[in-house]
Amino acid sequence: MMLVWITRGALALLVLALLVVGLAWLFQRSLIYLPDRSPVPPAATVLPGARDVTLTTADGLRLGAWYVPATGPARGVSVLVAGGNAGNRAHRAPLARALAARGLPVLLMDYRGYGGNPGRPSEAGLALDVRAAREHLARSGDALIYFGESLGAAVVTELATEHPPAALLLRSPFTDLADAGQVNYPFLPVRPLLWDRFPVTGHLANVRVPTTVVFGSRDTIVPARLSRAVAEAAQGPVSSVEIAGAGHNDRVFLDGPELVDAVLDLAGRAA
Repeated sequence: MMLVWITRGALALLVLALLVVGLAWLFQRSLIYLPDRSPVPPAATVLPGARDVTLTTADGLRLGAWYVPATGPARGVSVLVAGGNAGNRAHRAPLARALAARGLPVLLMDYRGYGGNPGRPSEAGLALDVRAAREHLARSGDALIYFGESLGAAVVTELATEHPPAALLLRSPFTDLADAGQVNYPFLPVRPLLWDRFPVTGHLANVRVPTTVVFGSRDTIVPARLSRAVAEAAQGPVSSVEIAGAGHNDRVFLDGPELVDAVLDLAGRAA
């Protein structure tokens, strides 16, 4: 009788495990992409002088974005900011303000499904979105810095394989999405489940531009070891900025001096 109960218990646990894995596979993009879908306010109400722009993707989506002109002496360099997997462009306003004050115009893009934009996010979709942003910003004639935050680091690194920028700033990057996912969901077989891969280090093998990797020493979402591995994989001139005691979403990664100085250093090389 005891053996029967043990067998039934084991079967129940197996069924439960399969159910959890199945649900994770089915709803995985809801676990990866955490957009703030609410419409954002007009750009100028948040950042004086900024303006709303519309980006048109190759698959026909019209995406809202903010263009923030330089308020300090122009450097001939513009910054394309691709955010992480959460929030929307309004959350990156302090970053745009800090860079614009130092002479760097900024395009704050939002992916499909973020910030009131139509569509649903996916790896292929985000690749189309960032290309539309790059095409818009390239019309300025400035040298371009791609600034990618976490998931956005994967997005701009992939873009750089086709359209190399003057320089690349990767903030809290992971090596690939499976490595980051395994940290956050250690009880799941993440790698075989994933539809979207975002192979940052794989793409970096084909990118040879000045690259700076900025990350926090106490990041629990994308551990510092993953960001260090990204820096080691860079093929162009590379530097690392490890911010002691910083986690993944600390304010220092918006307008902290370490981050702003890292962008300015790249801008000097890009110009």
